[in-house]
Amino acid sequence: MGGFFGVASKNDCVFDLFFGTDYHSHLGTRRAGMAVYNKSTGFERAIHNIENAPFRTKFDKDVNEMKGHLGIGCISDYEPQPLLVRSHHGTYAIMTVGKINNLDEIVKNIFESGHSHFLEMSGGDINATELVAAVINQKDNLIDGLKYAGDIIDGSMSIAILTPKGIYAARDRMGRTPVVIGKKDDGYCISFESFAYLNLGYYDHKELGPGEIVVVTPEGVQTLVSPGNQMKICTFLWIYYGYPSSSYEGISVEKMRNNCGALMAKRDHVKPDSVAGVPDSGLAHAIGYSNESGIPFARPFIKYTPTWPRSFMPTMQSQRDLIAKMKLIPVHDLIVDKSLLLIDDSIVRGTQLRETTEFLYQSGAREVHIRPACPPLIYGCRYLNFSRSTSEMELITRRVIKEITGDVSNVHLEAYANPDSPEYKDMVERIRVKLNFTSLAFNRLDDMIEAVGLPKEKLCTYCWDGVE
Repeated sequence: MGGFFGVASKNDCVFDLFFGTDYHSHLGTRRAGMAVYNKSTGFERAIHNIENAPFRTKFDKDVNEMKGHLGIGCISDYEPQPLLVRSHHGTYAIMTVGKINNLDEIVKNIFESGHSHFLEMSGGDINATELVAAVINQKDNLIDGLKYAGDIIDGSMSIAILTPKGIYAARDRMGRTPVVIGKKDDGYCISFESFAYLNLGYYDHKELGPGEIVVVTPEGVQTLVSPGNQMKICTFLWIYYGYPSSSYEGISVEKMRNNCGALMAKRDHVKPDSVAGVPDSGLAHAIGYSNESGIPFARPFIKYTPTWPRSFMPTMQSQRDLIAKMKLIPVHDLIVDKSLLLIDDSIVRGTQLRETTEFLYQSGAREVHIRPACPPLIYGCRYLNFSRSTSEMELITRRVIKEITGDVSNVHLEAYANPDSPEYKDMVERIRVKLNFTSLAFNRLDDMIEAVGLPKEKLCTYCWDGVE
């Protein structure tokens, strides 16, 4: 995943850019960068590794040295960015959020159309943002280049380009990720997260529609390409990715999670002593469940974050699992001889939740009932790098389905996505046994969609039902 922020101001923009970008730290895992444009000195850029240190720590020196009235910054899960590019469009800085499924095909086409090259990153991959720049540079102007990128990329791609004249912002063609504009007296900002600019004095100006392209200057926002009619915004933004104070398409993340938990409670029949959420994204779901069911909300363990890096940041899964376990501090008075119902945002591989459950048993819990806030993840994400898995077989659902069928190639996965089918019930029970839960009940897709409040055709639900 990743997030970005940009500022076009009549005054120096670096303060707003620094904190607006920092407010996206929950979305990225490895790299962060800022680029600014100053009429006197041109472009300045800084990129740092943030795997084991906060954004603010790494960029504290840069923010005191950079000057400019236009700037962009990003938190990235993988690629170093923003990139500075010199082309027939002039010099510009570019940053992206998304995923390219047909990367090899696009690279092949660019090579065939003329001499070109790409710098390999340390893992041998091509920087997706560099490839997007190469695609844009195939056209005579930036607007046509941005439209062309949106047309040929299979996956999703939201793009921001910093030029001396302003910031071009393009939302993904199907609107799978958000791009919002904030406004204050001396300028405008662009942001992935709607909350990121509120404490900086901006107020909501507009949310870009699917495929919409705008140019943002200190004087205003001009739409260059009108939004399309179809949208498939990622539902997982509300379930997990989004910060609680954010809103997407006018729908609050925190409120959606409360709704989600309440709808789960209406279908449940267990009577635990308390309801808890796995910090942090599970907490609001658990509060909604508690309010609806009348079962007390409790925090039987506390997440210790001051000195531990985020659990999904190390590259080795074993390290992520260890850090996730080390961060949880038990409150024994709320655990010993208690029946607990625990809500997490999802089950992906199952490793961390199994560790958490065993931790609660070892701390004296009598029962641990698990309620994921979304349906079983059966299909690997094609759009947002939710899980950089090398294979869908890393999903616990797919491993269990293989155990049931002995096959992975000719299985009708639709049956396992249907909560009313015997195949689904068999899969869930096997997951429960494998992970040692007292009981396991996933949220239903129809209830999750109701919790969002948008029509299903406007939501991407691919990872649960395979519908593109």
